[in-house]
Amino acid sequence: MHKRMGEAVARVARKVNDTVENKKDSLDLANCKLMTFPIGIYKAMRSVTEGIRRISLANNELKSITSRFVTTFSQLTELNLAGNYLHRLPEEITSLLHLRAIDLSRNRFRRFPEPLATVPALETIDLEENEIAEVPTDKLASMALLRSLNLRANPVGPEVRLLVRPLVPFDLLLSPEEPIPKA
Repeated sequence: MHKRMGEAVARVARKVNDTVENKKDSLDLANCKLMTFPIGIYKAMRSVTEGIRRISLANNELKSITSRFVTTFSQLTELNLAGNYLHRLPEEITSLLHLRAIDLSRNRFRRFPEPLATVPALETIDLEENEIAEVPTDKLASMALLRSLNLRANPVGPEVRLLVRPLVPFDLLLSPEEPIPKA
């Protein structure tokens, strides 16, 4: 087990070093078995955090994202957190003024992460395969740049299905309605 853990740590270190050394604008830590965002990465990436535009932490075992993560990578335009165990986002997510796309599919959200409704540049929100039943339709309708909201495979209520153009200027993706069983 220690050998596998060591390999995982080495893989993360290689990816971080590659991003720093080559001054890349993205950091891909998908499929690294991360349970938290490693604190050491903040120090290792200190010189390039302002240049990071895209981060993928998909398919890890994250239960939360910290406010420090959000404030450190303040220039993000894309954030992929798909396939984790997240159920909420820090309020600081609203400070990501350049964030255009966020993938939160295959997580544990029971409620729509309301701080997203005030992220000014957000165009795409993917919440497929969560446990969301209620959606703040009034807040979503006021999101000027939102183009796509994916709520497929969520137990959303019937009021969400009533959100149709021209009421909302974005594409709303929902699973087909289940037929009502006859008694």
